[in-house]
Amino acid sequence: MKTETYNIKGMTCASCSSAVERVTRKMDGVEVSNVNLATNKMTITYDETKASPEAIMNKVDRAGFSASLEVVETREEKHEEKLEAEEEQHKIRLRLIGAIVFAVPLLYISMGHMVPWPMPLPEFLHMHTNPLNFALAQLILTTIVLIFGRKFYIVGFRTLFRGHPNMDSLVAIGTGSAFLYSLVMTIRIPGDAHAVDQLYYESAAIVVTLVMLGKYMESRSKGKTSEAIRKLMELAPDVAVLLRDGKEEEVPVEQIQANDVILVRPGTKVPLDGVVKQGASSVDESMLTGESIPVEKEAGDEVIGGSMNYNGAMQVTVTHVGSDTTLAKIIKLMEDAQGKKAPISKLADTVAGYFVPAVLLIAVVAAVIWGIAGYPASFVLRIFVSVLVIACPCALGLATPTAIMVGTGLGAKYGILIKSGEALEITHKVGAVILDKTGTITEGKPKVTDIISGEVPEDELLKLAASCEVPSEHPLGQAIVEGARERGIELQEVVEFQSLTGKGIQAVYDGKQINIGNLRMVEELQFDLGEYQKTADELAEKGQTPMFVIREGQVLGIVSVADTVKKTSKEAIDKIRSLGVKVYMLTGDNKRTAAYIGKQVDADEVIAEVLPQDKASVVSSLQKEGKRVMMVGDGINDAPALAQADVGVAIGSGSDIAMESSDVVLMKSDLMDVFRAIKLSKSTIRNIKENLFWAFIFNTCGIPVAAGLLYPFGGPLMSPIIAGLAMSFSSVFVVTNALRLRTIKLK
Repeated sequence: MKTETYNIKGMTCASCSSAVERVTRKMDGVEVSNVNLATNKMTITYDETKASPEAIMNKVDRAGFSASLEVVETREEKHEEKLEAEEEQHKIRLRLIGAIVFAVPLLYISMGHMVPWPMPLPEFLHMHTNPLNFALAQLILTTIVLIFGRKFYIVGFRTLFRGHPNMDSLVAIGTGSAFLYSLVMTIRIPGDAHAVDQLYYESAAIVVTLVMLGKYMESRSKGKTSEAIRKLMELAPDVAVLLRDGKEEEVPVEQIQANDVILVRPGTKVPLDGVVKQGASSVDESMLTGESIPVEKEAGDEVIGGSMNYNGAMQVTVTHVGSDTTLAKIIKLMEDAQGKKAPISKLADTVAGYFVPAVLLIAVVAAVIWGIAGYPASFVLRIFVSVLVIACPCALGLATPTAIMVGTGLGAKYGILIKSGEALEITHKVGAVILDKTGTITEGKPKVTDIISGEVPEDELLKLAASCEVPSEHPLGQAIVEGARERGIELQEVVEFQSLTGKGIQAVYDGKQINIGNLRMVEELQFDLGEYQKTADELAEKGQTPMFVIREGQVLGIVSVADTVKKTSKEAIDKIRSLGVKVYMLTGDNKRTAAYIGKQVDADEVIAEVLPQDKASVVSSLQKEGKRVMMVGDGINDAPALAQADVGVAIGSGSDIAMESSDVVLMKSDLMDVFRAIKLSKSTIRNIKENLFWAFIFNTCGIPVAAGLLYPFGGPLMSPIIAGLAMSFSSVFVVTNALRLRTIKLK
C-alpha cells in the first residue's frame, strides 16, 4: 500500500471535495481517499499493483477537476507559488471590482423606481416611456457582470455535465435561468410592453456579484488560517555565513552540508540546526517552542534553525540540513495535520455528497408545484432561482477544516504540534492522562538536594565528594560534580579511582582513601553509620538517594541526590484535573520514592515499579476500563505506550522515536502544555460544532423559505438577491468564526 498527497484544482465547495472522494474511492485498489477543501489537497492510500498516480489523476480529471502529485518544493518554488497565489487573489479582486462597477448602475436602473423617494433617471431609460431601452441597458450591464463572473458558468456546467454538480452549478443554473427568462421577455417587449415588468436581470447580476464578494472574502479568510505555516516558513534565512579555511563566505542555505561550520552574527537568525562550537549568546526560540524567555547558549549547546540570535556571535557546527531540520519537521507536521480530516467532518462530507442533487430536485419540485398552483412564470422563476442560490454547501465543507487549520496553528504558536485532525478531536474526550515520571514530571536528571555534614564544612565535604566523582560516568556522580561547579568550588585531582558497580566509587584524595556510595556499599564494607542512619532513612522517604562520604572508614556526611520535580508540574496536574481528567503517574522507581513524588504533585494514582516493556499494558488496562487514555512520555522506552494510547504525547526534549510514535509533540518540556493541548482540543471541537450548527441552520431554514413554504401563510417570499447575500454570508461567517480561535488564551 502506498500513501500519496495530491494538489486538487477546481474545487469550490464541499460538493466538489465529496465528488473527488467519491470517484477515487470507487477505484480498484484504493483503500482510503480524503479530500480537504480548505487546503485543496487529497490524501490517498492505494495498492500499487492495482492503481497508479496516472490513473488517479485521470479519474479526477474526468470528474471535472485537476490533480497533481505533491512534491517537496524548494524555497524558491514555494516563494513562486506564494506569488502566484497573490497574483490570482489580485485577479479575483479586479474581477469583483469590475462586477460591482457595473452591478451598481444596473441596480439603480432596475430598482430605482421602487424606492419611496424620487431617483433621477434619463428619459430614454425610463421604464414605461422607453421600455425597450430600459431592458437593453440592463441586458448590456448584466452581460458584462456575467462575463466577470464567467468562472461560475464554466466550472458549474462542466461539473454538471460530468455528473458531479457543485455550488457553481447551482449559481450557474439559477442565474442563467433568470438571465434567459429576462432575455425572452426583452424580445417580447416590442409586441407587449407589459413584458418589461417581468425582467430579472438584476437578480442574475447581483447574485453573481454577491457570490463573487463572498468567495473573495472567504479566500482572504482562508488565507489567514494557514498564516502560522507561512510565518514558520519565513523564519529560516535564505543565506548563511560559511566559515571555510578561516574565511567568511555568504552562501545559500541549500549549499550548507552537515558538519560545516557557520557564523551566526548578533541580530541575525540561526540558519540551520547545530551545536555551538565557539562563542555565547542568548537566543529567542519562541516561534518554535513557545518559550518566551530567551535561552542562554554556550559551547556544546544545541541551537535550532530559525531562532533569533540576540547579542553574541557564535560559531555553529551544522547537524541537520534540508528536511531534517527541526523547523522543516514542524512545518511538515503542521501541513500533514491540516491536510487530515477529523472524524467529526464525516457527517458534513456525507451530507455534501448528496446535497447539490437534492437541492436541484427541491428547486424543480418547488417550481412545478407553484406552476401547477397557477402562479405566473415570473413567480415560479423567482422560487427556482432563490432555492438554487441560497443552498450553497460551501459553509458545510469549510466548517471543519478551517477550524482545524486555525487550531493547529494556534497550537504551534505555543509549541504544541498536533499531527492530525483526528488527534485534535480525540484529545478533548480524554478521561485519563498517564504521565511518565522521569523527564516528564521531573527534570530527568539528578541534582544535589541536601548536604548533611557534621565532621567537616558543607563546601569541603562537597569538594571532596565531587573531586572523587570527576572520573565517574554515573549520573549520580556527575550530579555531585555539577553541584560543586554551580557553587564555584575548585576541584582537586584524585588517584587510584575505582568504580564499584551498583555500589559507588573508591579513590585516594590527599593521600587518604575515600569511599562514596549507597547503603549497599556501606553494608558490604561494614561501616558504622551512627547518627546518619536516621537521616538517610528520612531522605530516602522523600524519594532522594543518599550518598555516604567515608574517609578512612569514618562517615563524614551525606550528599543527597534526587531527580527534582519541575516547577510547573504540580500546577499543570492541578489544571489537568480541573478539566475532569484523572492523572496517573507511571514510574519504574520503588513504591516509596514514587509515592513521595506522587504526593508532591497531587497525582490521582501512582503506578510504581513498572518495567519499560510493561508500560503499554498499563495503558491497555485503562482502555479496557472504558477510558480514553493520553500517554505523556519522553524516552525510547515510552514509544510502545505512546503508540498504544488513544493520544500519545511526546515531550519535545525527548527521543526521536518517542516523537515518531506520538500524536502530539510538545516542543517545551513543560507539563502545562498537556493542559493547553486538552484545552485547545476542547475549544477547537466546540468551534467546529458551532460552525456545523450554523451551516446546517442556514441551509435547513433557508431552503424552505426560498421555496415559498411560508408564503401561503402570509410569510415572506425570498428574492434571489437576498438568497445570494445569505449564501455568501454563511460561508464568510463560518470561516470568520474559525478565525476567532486565534484569540483564545491557552492558560
